[in-house]
Amino acid sequence: MKALLLQFVFALTAVSVCCGQSVDAWSEKPVPSTSKQVAILEDKRLNESSGLALGVRDPSIFWTSNDSGGEPCVFAIDRSGKTRAKVRVRDAANFDWEDITSGKDYKGTPTLFIGDIGDNLFIRASIQVYQIPEPEISAAGKSVAETETAAPQIWRANYPDGRRNAESLLMHPQTRRLYVLTKSDDGRCALYAFPQTLQPNVSMVLEKVADLNFPTLIRAGKRPHDNCMTTGACFAPDGSRMVVSTYSSLYEWLLPKEKSLAEALKEAPVRIEPELLRQLEGVCYDSDSRTLWITSEHLPTPLIRIKR
Repeated sequence: MKALLLQFVFALTAVSVCCGQSVDAWSEKPVPSTSKQVAILEDKRLNESSGLALGVRDPSIFWTSNDSGGEPCVFAIDRSGKTRAKVRVRDAANFDWEDITSGKDYKGTPTLFIGDIGDNLFIRASIQVYQIPEPEISAAGKSVAETETAAPQIWRANYPDGRRNAESLLMHPQTRRLYVLTKSDDGRCALYAFPQTLQPNVSMVLEKVADLNFPTLIRAGKRPHDNCMTTGACFAPDGSRMVVSTYSSLYEWLLPKEKSLAEALKEAPVRIEPELLRQLEGVCYDSDSRTLWITSEHLPTPLIRIKR
């Protein structure tokens, strides 16, 4: 019996290592944090806010967009909940826009990347990311007219191991590499990287970086498997952290400079328990690389700040 038990423990350890995760279980106990609702978004057109990105041109601004079926537009909102810009992406279609991230292009221009990456039915041969220069915004108190971008750069990609659903798009602030984190009902997902040098007019093959397995969790007001499903992710502006949101929790990894991203993700993350939202779908860091901001689908749409 003892030999059989040892074989079982060894098998579990091997599975955990090959999946790219620590053998230590992820803690259900959250780290101390404080959530504060800072605003309700005034713009009722933002009825399915899916994704949140800190402005690079103006870090007092956040960028968001609506989920699948919405207009192919991005919105700038300030911290009082007011819309400061509505920008239509030329020649784009919102098949299933699930996340938005900000960064700089190779010239150092503030840039937005819009992830048309959702695929609930696993029917897409490829996903796509729209790249646009971060738009200018209206002055506070001024009326907001809809504007339009120039033709966007479109980056297309496919997974190396079959079709996947995803709701999380990230850009590393130092390497400027794009990543996609997949989503599943059972918590088994993976982080994939775009090629370091993006290639236009082709479908690039993504590179798997790490397998992750988000646990079920009992939380009042949520189903246990709500904690399994990833809905957003972001790197801190200084590259020191990475956060992933689910419908119930936030999970955060430290990213030491001496470790690769794959190595860092083998460690167990800390769990942060945000204010309970109907459908948490967007998360980003503030410019201090520590404070977190989240929003939710469905009206009224809250803007919530999380401090630790």
